[in-house]
Amino acid sequence: MVRYDISLLSDDDLHFFNEGTHYRMYKQFGAHAVTAQGAEGVYFAVWAPNAERVCVMGDFNGWNKGSHPLQARGFSGVWEGFIAGVTPGTKYKFQVASRYQGYQIDKTDPFGFYNEIAPQNASIVCNLDYSWGDHEWSELRHTRNSRESPISIYEVHLGSWMRSPDDPDGFLSYRDIAPKLAAYVEKMGFTHVEFLPVMEHPYYPSWGYQITGYFAPTSRYGSPQDFMYVVDHLHQRGIGVILDWVPSHFPTDGHGLGFFDGTHLYEHADPRQGFHPEWKSFIFNYGRNEVRSFLMSSALFWLDLYHADGLRVDGVASMLYLDYARQAGEWVPNKYGGKENIEAIDFLRGLNTDVYLNYPDAQTVAEESTSWGMVSRPTTVGGLGFGMKWDMGWMHDTLTYFSKDSVYRTYHHGELTFRMIYAFTENFILPLSHDEVVHMKSSLLGKMPGDDWQKFANLRLLFGYMYSQPGKKLIFMGGEFGQWSEWRYGHSLDWHLLQYERHQGIQNWVRDLNRLYRTEPALFELDFDPAGFEWINCNDAAASTLSFLRKARSTDDLILVVCNFTPVTREGYVVGAPRGGYWKEILNGDSPWYGGSGQGNAGGQHAQAVSANERPFSLVLTLPPLTAVFLKNEANPAGPD
Repeated sequence: MVRYDISLLSDDDLHFFNEGTHYRMYKQFGAHAVTAQGAEGVYFAVWAPNAERVCVMGDFNGWNKGSHPLQARGFSGVWEGFIAGVTPGTKYKFQVASRYQGYQIDKTDPFGFYNEIAPQNASIVCNLDYSWGDHEWSELRHTRNSRESPISIYEVHLGSWMRSPDDPDGFLSYRDIAPKLAAYVEKMGFTHVEFLPVMEHPYYPSWGYQITGYFAPTSRYGSPQDFMYVVDHLHQRGIGVILDWVPSHFPTDGHGLGFFDGTHLYEHADPRQGFHPEWKSFIFNYGRNEVRSFLMSSALFWLDLYHADGLRVDGVASMLYLDYARQAGEWVPNKYGGKENIEAIDFLRGLNTDVYLNYPDAQTVAEESTSWGMVSRPTTVGGLGFGMKWDMGWMHDTLTYFSKDSVYRTYHHGELTFRMIYAFTENFILPLSHDEVVHMKSSLLGKMPGDDWQKFANLRLLFGYMYSQPGKKLIFMGGEFGQWSEWRYGHSLDWHLLQYERHQGIQNWVRDLNRLYRTEPALFELDFDPAGFEWINCNDAAASTLSFLRKARSTDDLILVVCNFTPVTREGYVVGAPRGGYWKEILNGDSPWYGGSGQGNAGGQHAQAVSANERPFSLVLTLPPLTAVFLKNEANPAGPD
């Protein structure tokens, strides 16, 4: 076999890789079509430091395991080589023979850009050329992703948002789904789409959370360029894209990263550190330099080449704690005797530092379910450096409260008000996510108590309460029109429900909430600042009502929100107001347009110069049943004040 003197890896590349500071390894590792010494072919590079031999096999050589060996590059642990005649579209694997115990195995390329459709698992040589059309979005992204901007996220699982009308069991391709999804999200007024992991995963029921291809979008729906088309299409419609990314664990499938070269290369060797008992998967060894380079390169890869606007990092809590999901004696303390995973903490801080260094207009979001402090605070003051964090406590408390029959809610009032004790300790996103509508937890609509009318009213109230609270918003697909059934990853959403007025009403309500949220600075500008929120009355547990103000930076911009969490209409309900003038009813969840009973306040009310709730003025309102009412103060001197 002819030897070609070519390498895409410089000595500096290898040094930084082994040092743990090479953050764009995808440019050299994996498979790259190049021309060497006049011959066209593919350059391959893979890390396997404990291998005795690494060969490339594929459909170009009849899957011969030994005919095309790679060469070891010094003491770096990297194997590399150029094979002439190999072209894009070629399927291949690495055949790895270990120094230990005669271990040999065929491995998918850890840096593969494109894989066969599962259950097949070969990598495919692929270039990532694409002509992007999202230049306008890129120029405006710093405003769209700002923490002072409205961020309302539609969480989507690509394979079950909508299925092929000709084949209910068949997927829509990336290119088929792109215009449909973009048009729907634009119509509904969401600012961003968040995709459950699109990275290649062999086990479809994992929803993408068991990743084997950290540099490859799943081929179930098309090619890498096809997924780029989805992102591009959303951007051109003014919609941001957040990708779910999973550095917390990876599956044990034989063709994947686990036991890669006959040793525990990517994962800890000790199962007390390297195996996740809850998810039956491997845990990355964050203290290993090359693993840090690998994960950091994956994070920047999706921002570099796929123009992602943010990464939602899954399972952060499982990374932070050595005893996560373990009993006493099943975990190894850190060097100080504690349960904190020091290497993972360092990795997360480095991840956020370098993401924001390269993409200051992006966002990283932590799914973190504990009371760990300063998750979304800068690393310079001791934080983890995330831009935002999911408020899992709000989600749990709120759904627990809403599941109660209204007659019992008076005894659970604190589950609504408790959040404001900690609401500004982090930059919170309020999630009503996929995890809450699976595994026999019921759909959002199904969780609501009462008869059908009350269930729909309660769901409208839930959304109204969420949009009125400080924090960014996230709704999982199907919730926005009141799907009855739990989410089923193998089926389309129940779009047929939109022929019914009540489901249309839920959809209309969410669309109008998004519109209001995006156009009223008082509802988003100070989402992470206590100056943006003020209780009027949080103590009326007897009537199960809440009233509060949302405020913008401009002191003239005030919105008063009053929520009635009972199915009883409360007429003549007195609410304190900080100023006089006219308070216009700008949104009322009881409108017949949303499926409500049509009660309200005749478009608004002038404040009276009668003090209430320790405020100098007051409004005497009609509070419709199970409804959130939004009122905006207007500079209108007419009428009593």
